[in-house]
Amino acid sequence: MSRDIQLKERWEKVVAFLSEKFADGEVLDLDAIIYLIGVQELGKINMEFKKDEKVNLMHIAICKLLEPYGYYEFEFFDKDGWPHYKVVKELPPLKAGEQSVLMKEAIVNYFLEKEIIE
Repeated sequence: MSRDIQLKERWEKVVAFLSEKFADGEVLDLDAIIYLIGVQELGKINMEFKKDEKVNLMHIAICKLLEPYGYYEFEFFDKDGWPHYKVVKELPPLKAGEQSVLMKEAIVNYFLEKEIIE
């Protein structure tokens, strides 16, 4: 099976799983999935978040997702339990479609690692 087809199938599994669990079957987009990963990584599932905190949650998710690729490295948790990452190397310039593929691949790998999908 080609890498692109496998990624597409696994991405659809992730979307279906999260959409069923968190959106009553309504299809979640990439940003919503990144946000949910941020909430998971923070570990404060039942909190209400302000707008700036939601942006920070997405940043946490992106750092966590791109950490295995060598772009970010976990540094510490602050006094409120928020994780902080440092930039290890800059992301190369990517077109919008390339960014989307990279994030989808990173998300699929995250869910494979957590054994939520196969």
